[in-house]
Parts: sequence; C-alpha cells; structure tokens
Amino acid sequence: MVEAIAYRYRTGIAWRDLPREPFGAWQTAWKRHRRYAADGTWDRVLARLLAEADAAGQVDWAVSVDATIARAHQHATNTTRPDQDTGGPDRITGICRSSDVNLQVMASGGHAVG
Repeated sequence: MVEAIAYRYRTGIAWRDLPREPFGAWQTAWKRHRRYAADGTWDRVLARLLAEADAAGQVDWAVSVDATIARAHQHATNTTRPDQDTGGPDRITGICRSSDVNLQVMASGGHAVG
C-alpha cells in the first residue's frame, strides 16, 4: 500500500487512475492513506526519516529566503469591480460608485462631503 501511495504522488495521477495490476483497488490505497494521515502515521514516518538522515549527515539545514514580488495585472484578480450589493466603495480602489455620493461630490464643487 505504501508503494501505491508513493506511486500516486510521484506521478501526480488521480486515485482512480492508480494501476490495478500492481497495486490492487485504488479505494484500498486511498483509505489507507487517509487513515494514516488522520492518525499521524505519516508525521511519525517523516520525523523518523528526517532524524535518521540528519544523524547520517544527509540533511543540509541551510535556509534560503527570497523576497521576490511578482505583481499581477489588475485584470488577473478574481473580484468584481463595483460592489453592486451595497452600493458601497469599490473593493479594489475604495472609490464609491454610488450615484448618491457622486451627486454629493458634484454639489460640493468636486470635493467630497463629510
């Protein structure tokens, strides 16, 4: 079962696509994986493997921090522009697009009121 679970993660396939010939029913591997994840078995296995690899000097604990910022275009967001439900300010720019506020701004000579 462990080999079936490792194969699934190594190849990136869906559980249903797990080859039946070498591994058996995909449901069995999925249930075992889910059970091991829930009861902490995978956490214990990882801790043990890391401890043994570290004791053998096979782990390099150097940490690399990257502060690169990749900005997305404004149209790449998944939000809607104006807040149609409340007539409140736009969620992205903070500008209120309500006709009541626009009338108040025009009445004050171009400056926001209140």
